[in-house]
Amino acid sequence: QSLVSSSKWLQCYGLKRNKLSLSQILSQIGFQHRKDYVTTLGKPVASRYADGLFPQYKRAQDGSVYNLTAKKELILHFVDCLMGAIELYKQRMEWLTSESRQIFGVIQEQCIVIVLDFGIAAPTEFDLCRDALSMVLVEQVIQIARFNLIRAAQDLMKWQQKCTPVSEHTVKSAVTWLWKLDHMTAVSHTSSAEALLEAMGDEAVSS
Repeated sequence: QSLVSSSKWLQCYGLKRNKLSLSQILSQIGFQHRKDYVTTLGKPVASRYADGLFPQYKRAQDGSVYNLTAKKELILHFVDCLMGAIELYKQRMEWLTSESRQIFGVIQEQCIVIVLDFGIAAPTEFDLCRDALSMVLVEQVIQIARFNLIRAAQDLMKWQQKCTPVSEHTVKSAVTWLWKLDHMTAVSHTSSAEALLEAMGDEAVSS
C-alpha cells in the first residue's frame, strides 16, 4: 500500500507540480464568474445565468468568484496532490531540522573551513561541541569536496595547512584530531579573528 501510495503521489506531483497554486487549481475545476461593462448602465455587471447552477468559491485576495464545475473525482485528485505536497514539505522540514543540520544548517559549499572557538567552555560543554562537530563531519562534510579545521587559540592550531580532499580517511582523521584537542588552551581577545583570517587566507575556500 505504501508503494502504491508513493507511486500515485509521484505521478500526481510529476504531472501537477507547477499547477498547485489556488489560481491554477481553480482554473482547472471551474471558470471565473465574469463581469462585463454595460454601456447603458455605465458600470460593470456580473452575469447571473450561473447563479444557483454551480457551487461558487469567492477568493479572499481579490474578491473574484469562480463557478465550480469539476466532478468529485477531479476534486479528490487535487486533494491527493495537495496532501502529497504537504507531506513532502513536512519531510523536507524534518530533514532540514534533524541531526547536524539542526545546529549547522545545510552545508552547500564544496570547500569549507570550520573555525573552532571553544572559549572557556566547561568540560561537558567542550565534549558536547566535539560531539556536534563530529556529527557534521560524518554527515555533511563527507559529501563535499574539500575541508579543513582551525582552532582559535593564542597559538592557532590547524588540522591541515590547506583544505584537504574529502574521503572517509580524511574525515576520520579530522574526527580523531578533534578528540585529541586539549580542553583548555591559552586564548587571546584576537584569537577568533586571527583564526577567521587564517581560514580566509586559503584561496580555495568558499565558506
